[in-house]
Amino acid sequence: MSARLSRGRYDSRVVAKRRDGEGRISVGPTWESIVERQIREAMEDGAFDELPYQGVPIPLDDDSAAGERALGFRVLRNAGVAPPWIEADKQIRELLERRDVLLARAAAAGASPLARARLRRAFERVVAEANRAIERLNAEAPTDRQHRRPLNPDAELARLEAAFG
Repeated sequence: MSARLSRGRYDSRVVAKRRDGEGRISVGPTWESIVERQIREAMEDGAFDELPYQGVPIPLDDDSAAGERALGFRVLRNAGVAPPWIEADKQIRELLERRDVLLARAAAAGASPLARARLRRAFERVVAEANRAIERLNAEAPTDRQHRRPLNPDAELARLEAAFG
């Protein structure tokens, strides 16, 4: 006699047989065994095939730290836009990478005064742009935890001169 009755309901009087995790047969009219059987039957029927994120972790959107701004941040993220202070921080990181590339090029520039002057001008421009972006970030960031310290132009030029060798 099958435990399944009409309309997808189960008869609780019927003894459910199932195998546990170690392969032993378990007998008993438990709710858990019925649920497990439904899941197994659905798996055998292919109900779980081709689900999204199969085989990879499901991405979790945790906006708990955003508080009352969570909805706004979610709208911006879905639109592919970030808050202005995050965009400013991205720009700062790009400018700092450009500064590091110029420092690496200075080490390979050799003794040519023309090449050194060109690199020095480009380096000064990048440092000035980075400081402007840092000022913008510090003005727009919601808390001081996101703030950055401005670059010291004299110290940065000293780094460049040291890289020239």
